[in-house]
Amino acid sequence: MLDRDALEALCRARARLRAAGEEPVRIRRLAAESGLSPHHFIRRFKAVFGATPHQVAVRSRLERAKALLLEGEESITSISLRLRFASLGTFSARFAREVGMSPSRFRRLAVRLRPEGTSCLGLMTGEPSPRESNFEEAPPRPVRRH
Repeated sequence: MLDRDALEALCRARARLRAAGEEPVRIRRLAAESGLSPHHFIRRFKAVFGATPHQVAVRSRLERAKALLLEGEESITSISLRLRFASLGTFSARFAREVGMSPSRFRRLAVRLRPEGTSCLGLMTGEPSPRESNFEEAPPRPVRRH
């Protein structure tokens, strides 16, 4: 059973892993900050969060990759290197396994599905495009008489 301090230390470690993005976070350091050996830290982390610290870090990097792919400015190779994947092949394989499609297909689908005039942030939050937000364009409802 974990005490409050131990649980808070694990939560801080998870927050650091999620926020790391492009900067590597060392498990040994997180373990030391939590007052645990690396092996014990990994075991407790997985027991509490259902994933290892490495899995949390990779998923966080993949979420960042999705955001960068939606922006559409940077090449896929550059994104994979920026987010510290060993190679484009490693990045593409991991992305496809976690997301269900390759990074290039994800980008193509996102561009095709994005309504004209909707920002990436708007697309992710469900914000209507300017065309969809004009209520005057809706056709009138037929009047039903009995």
